[in-house]
Amino acid sequence: MKTKQCDRCSKKASISLEYGPHHYCEAHFTKFFDNRVKKTIRKYKLFKPGEKLLVAVSGGKDSLVVLHLIHKYYSRSNEIEVLIIDEGVKGYRNKAITTAKKHCKEKGIKHKVISFEDEFGITNDDIMPLLKQNPKLGGTCAFCGTMRRHIMNKYAKKIKADKLITGHNLDDEVQSFVMNVFNNDFSRLIRTGARAGIIEHVGFVKRIKPLYETPEKEIIAYCAFNEIEHYSQECCPYSWSAKRNEFREMLNNFENRFPGTLFSTLRFNEQLKDNLKVSKEKKKEFSEKLKACSKCGEPTEKKFCNTCELIAKLQDEKKKTKKSKTKSANKKYNKKLTCATTKYNK
Repeated sequence: MKTKQCDRCSKKASISLEYGPHHYCEAHFTKFFDNRVKKTIRKYKLFKPGEKLLVAVSGGKDSLVVLHLIHKYYSRSNEIEVLIIDEGVKGYRNKAITTAKKHCKEKGIKHKVISFEDEFGITNDDIMPLLKQNPKLGGTCAFCGTMRRHIMNKYAKKIKADKLITGHNLDDEVQSFVMNVFNNDFSRLIRTGARAGIIEHVGFVKRIKPLYETPEKEIIAYCAFNEIEHYSQECCPYSWSAKRNEFREMLNNFENRFPGTLFSTLRFNEQLKDNLKVSKEKKKEFSEKLKACSKCGEPTEKKFCNTCELIAKLQDEKKKTKKSKTKSANKKYNKKLTCATTKYNK
């Protein structure tokens, strides 16, 4: 097979993007990648100069790439802080947290680690046995995601951040869209996007996604080409139970067979939402329904927010059972669907 040449110079191409198709050497791929992220920020008006940015960093490829780019291009125009959440998965989470803290120290970025244990008095290692005991409560990822969003929003308000940045990428966004369609969850569908949510409210710090138009495989390649150290040994040992895995596998298969599927699906989602825009009156109605949670003070339409309700369910489940030693991370996860599935091979 004839070796591809970079589209921008005479060097040998180090990566081919089949949806283009585009062929780039390492230097021109990096430029292409950086420019697309900057364009996403401008296109969706994600933040302005002078705004304080809180970046949620896990230690994985997505969050460390977004931190790298935000620091590289916007550290002079915006104040940047980092939040690292420790969900409490022994033998897994501490490795990624160490990597995240290392990046922050090297860049001189102020960072804070908040644990589930300190915030809620429970960890993912505590939650998993309870959910296995009573599957009707839901899945680990549902609990973990709700609790993480709770901490992110609460801490963002505490430090008076204007925007909360997450590492969600193109694959994540398309998976969420398709899941919402399959689940007939219209309310969640209209809240997705580069700027999450549909209303502006003092109780919520706007969550934004600079990697919204960036494929996961290209993020992995970017890390390799730019030597961005990140944790990639395995996905969370509890993620084997997530429904999202099935959608990820399905969409990866489609993208491999029909390059450009992810971008096409994202554009369809955007066109759909453009034609189903929520009126100002409806947004005002949603906003007026929000009140402070009776327990934690976070915004909610009910007496208690989702997070406090979930914690209460877990506490009730604990009371029903005898105290037992916390089980170690469940090894029965689907290796076929770990992070290695989406790795780009040079």
